[in-house]
Amino acid sequence: MSELLNTSEVFASDPSGLLRGLHRQPVLAVLRVSERQQAQHQLNLLVEAGLRHVELAVALTPAWVELAIELRQSFPSLRLGAASVRCLKGLAAAQSAGLDYVVSPILEPDLLAKAQQAGITLIPGVYTPSEVARAQALGAPAVKLFPASSLGPSYWNSLAGPLSPLPYCIAAGGLSALDARLWLESGVDAVALGGSLFETSQGPQQPLQLRPGLTALLAWLEQRANGDLLSG
Repeated sequence: MSELLNTSEVFASDPSGLLRGLHRQPVLAVLRVSERQQAQHQLNLLVEAGLRHVELAVALTPAWVELAIELRQSFPSLRLGAASVRCLKGLAAAQSAGLDYVVSPILEPDLLAKAQQAGITLIPGVYTPSEVARAQALGAPAVKLFPASSLGPSYWNSLAGPLSPLPYCIAAGGLSALDARLWLESGVDAVALGGSLFETSQGPQQPLQLRPGLTALLAWLEQRANGDLLSG
């Protein structure tokens, strides 16, 4: 597992403070929201479970910006960011919504540079050792290993020898709350959970519910954090 940068380096590369926020609870939810009522219901379920960090997949429409602003104001206890940002228009949408961190599925140098200039934390997507090294050279505060499920939990730690020190890593893509603990124990620093979080709706009379695993995962992380504090 990577070490957090020192204070001055964190401030420079992660102006949003995202990595510090993930230190105690290294889990992010990724939602694709378009309809207000469903988005509010999903976020209410995540708040009730105790989750703190949520990414909203960007849509390049004024309606998405308005919805993201409303959700940010309605859920002050959540740390909301933007997901699936692949272009400068997506970065601009995140800025307009007041979101101070963004996550991308790709490594795009121009996008990373623009985010750095704007004082926004951007986490680029990587898959290969070359992309990991390139992201580090470009000053990325962390990387998103994507799609992680196709690589397996041991992949990230296998890069430690040739690429040490590894950057902070968020594993994403095809992961569930039930296998997230294995990934965290295998060397990644955080996990992002998407479509696996909620039960598929069975109709208007069956409200969306969380799938099993998230509450137990968050409880385990809280115990781990408390143990770290006591041992320190």
